[in-house]
Amino acid sequence: MSIKKVDVLLVGAGVMSATLGKLLAQLDPSLKIMMVERLSRVANESSHSMNNAGTGHAGYCELNYTPLQTDGSVEINRALDINSAYEVSLQFWSYLVEQGVLPAPEKFINPIFHQSFVWGEANVAFLRKRYEALHTHHLFEEMEYSEDHAILREWMPLVMAHRDPKQAVAATQVKHGTDVDFGMLTKKLVKAMTRHSTFDLKLSHTITSMKQFPDGRWHVRVRDNHTEHSRTIDAGFVFLGAGGGALPLLQKSGIPESLGYGGFPVSGQWLICKNPDVVKRHTSKVYGKAPKGAPPMSVPHLDSRMIDGKPALLFGPFASITTKFLKEGSVLDLFSSLKSNNLKPMLAVARDNLDLTRYLITEAFKSHQARVASLREFYADAIDEDWELASAGQRVQIIKGCDTKGGRLEFGTEIVTSQDGTLASLLGASPGASTSVQAMIAVIERCFSSRVATADWQQRLKRMIPSYGESLDENEELLHAVRERTLATLGLEHRAGKLGSKA
Repeated sequence: MSIKKVDVLLVGAGVMSATLGKLLAQLDPSLKIMMVERLSRVANESSHSMNNAGTGHAGYCELNYTPLQTDGSVEINRALDINSAYEVSLQFWSYLVEQGVLPAPEKFINPIFHQSFVWGEANVAFLRKRYEALHTHHLFEEMEYSEDHAILREWMPLVMAHRDPKQAVAATQVKHGTDVDFGMLTKKLVKAMTRHSTFDLKLSHTITSMKQFPDGRWHVRVRDNHTEHSRTIDAGFVFLGAGGGALPLLQKSGIPESLGYGGFPVSGQWLICKNPDVVKRHTSKVYGKAPKGAPPMSVPHLDSRMIDGKPALLFGPFASITTKFLKEGSVLDLFSSLKSNNLKPMLAVARDNLDLTRYLITEAFKSHQARVASLREFYADAIDEDWELASAGQRVQIIKGCDTKGGRLEFGTEIVTSQDGTLASLLGASPGASTSVQAMIAVIERCFSSRVATADWQQRLKRMIPSYGESLDENEELLHAVRERTLATLGLEHRAGKLGSKA
């Protein structure tokens, strides 16, 4: 039997595994790391720009991160947390650019205005409250707000074209927002790791079984999809970062911490603009309010982004119901994930979320004309023929046990780790890739706790992420210092919102 011994096994070649791998390689270059990917290419599932609902979530424009409370106030804590976490990502990427590990920043990140836009008196009142709650905090102090049609025509000309001048509208914007091509970023991170003899990349390989031995090490059986030949990977630590595929793998591990978890798969679709003249006229990310009952990944936005090095304009995503856990998965994924330990919470969630199910079914059967009609609420002059439908990514929302209801549906992300710290898995979706660095640091702190406590690792973490161990939410001076550095290093302050331009 062929056995390969490694220190770290990364399952899935997406941005999470790539980030964790690079962090660990920087902390200890001697670690033997293997990455295993079921597909034939790196970053071809959730991390690809077409499959990612957001390409630079920072809480600036995503209204679902600041819900309206029953007392009429706006809750901003999640937006603060996401913004702080994104600043951690920017610091790590800046460090890698400075070290020559990542290429010129414009290859994977570009500046773009992040804007929120609403219409109707109630929504305008909500956005005004949101702005008042956020802009007094140093993380959001550069946010602008306006209800003036003339000003908004300057901010978002495509959105304001031929809009009723009597319509109540409001918008916010932050000029130092970003567009990140996470697919390109992932490829560059993996490429940098392949230059070292301590890293091994296995594409077109599928995990068939996992077993932990008494010494704490994991024996993971891997099959080559082309030759059908199998081998065993003997790993000291295993990370399951396979997007929607992480839950079935976590179930294969059999760790007690995996019990009770289920998944609710949601797919998405984009309207993509085929008219290059229209694409050129819109150069921002404009987020609106999600329809009642819609999942977070369905927050409507008219989104300029770079896809495979070219500017693109997308609208959506339109949610749909599916039983696949991955875009290139199986229709049996949901059914095969049903276990005796998660059946109760799965059934409870199905019972309590009938409105969501109906919404997803309705969205799935929308006609092209109906989708373009939704687009016209953002862009009144939209022409049916200028837009075509394309598949977005798959997401698996977390289902877990609940004492009061039997089960509940979660819309965030969650790190599940074994008690001994030899295995970790990332479940869930939003905000996902944008907070990948902070999420993977959390994995390292849990699973490599004794090494993180050493002076050597502390110093290395501090070099990579100057704010490590401190709160950007609470330390205004530190926030200003790290933001000044990252904007300069990544060339974002010099490109002034010009998507795809050169520094």
